Amino acid sequence: MLRFLTAGESHGPTLTVIVEGLPAGLRITVEEIGDELARRRLGFGRGPRMRFERDEIRITAGVRHGRTLGSPVCVEIANSEWPKWESEMSAAPGQPSDKLTQPRPGHADLVGMQKYGFDDARDVLERASARETAARVVAGALAKALLREIGVSIVSHVVRIGSVGSTTPLRPGPSDAAATDASEVRCFDETTAAQMILEIKAAAKEGDSLGGVAEVIAYGVPAGLGSHVHWDRKMDGLLGGALMSIQAVKAVEIGDGSLQATQRGSVAHDAIAVDESSVSTGGFVRRTDHAGGLEGGMTSGAPLIARVSMKPLASLNRPVLETVDVVTKESTVSFKERTDVTAVPALGVIAEAMVAYVVASEALRKFGGDSVAEFTRNVASYLEHLGETPSAAPLV
Repeated sequence: MLRFLTAGESHGPTLTVIVEGLPAGLRITVEEIGDELARRRLGFGRGPRMRFERDEIRITAGVRHGRTLGSPVCVEIANSEWPKWESEMSAAPGQPSDKLTQPRPGHADLVGMQKYGFDDARDVLERASARETAARVVAGALAKALLREIGVSIVSHVVRIGSVGSTTPLRPGPSDAAATDASEVRCFDETTAAQMILEIKAAAKEGDSLGGVAEVIAYGVPAGLGSHVHWDRKMDGLLGGALMSIQAVKAVEIGDGSLQATQRGSVAHDAIAVDESSVSTGGFVRRTDHAGGLEGGMTSGAPLIARVSMKPLASLNRPVLETVDVVTKESTVSFKERTDVTAVPALGVIAEAMVAYVVASEALRKFGGDSVAEFTRNVASYLEHLGETPSAAPLV
């Protein structure tokens, strides 16, 4: 299994991520990680800083000459704006220059202040910030590198921003990833993308923010990851928990999701057929994918599909949300922290990272292997025998 831990604050000197459980011999470079992080920063509606910065990345442990060693991998992402924040965010004893006492509705500010007894919202917002997701994307880049070794590809696209949603049933495949990233809003449907841009411009003019929905699709996932035996090993739950943990995410759907609650069983389920050319499914395929590649808490071998819904950002460029000053108890408006109009295009990239982490972790749980070579051999052996007719166990 994999596990990762992130550390760092939004305006601190660095974000750090430690990934444990990667097998030895996995090829990884700073440039590959940087490419994934660059995808997270782009998208119409992001702040100007996102368009020209490139994250400064340093691998400090677990990799030698471009290959993992089997030990924990540690990656640091430097904050290029740290000199501006060195005094305010210093770890040395002292006092902040200006305390933030007007918590933003919809953010972690107030509850975090109450939970920890803080009198300054910055003690909460620095860690609650979505900047932390940069470290998740690093972990996801490592997980994706491992999954590529067994033929698994993960892509995402935006299907809704605000009131504008895509109506096309088409989904991007692995070969469409670059084209999707080329869209200003990472939408696979060009007509809808243009409407989304107009929606963002209208919200920006009013100093407001927008939420939306991103869809993640994982191709080539072997059948049998997860478990029907234990509640805490069901893939639905693992994916749901991982995706719901992303900042500002309020809903997750697998496959047709809530639509299936309105349908009859004769419509909602995926018929099974034989296609011996389908390696990841053992020769048994679903004619449709209403279940989103999951049945009984396990992957079916069909494309794994998850939709992630994000609420509008809690920081607005026009402070209009009513709040109170926690010190004076007087009514006021929330403070303004630098923000984007929408971060939905980035949401898809972050959701890819979390799906990659869950799939890679469960693949390692099932197939094991201390090296990439051993891991891929185990996967190949499993797939070779996946479609064989089961035989009764001999009585002893």
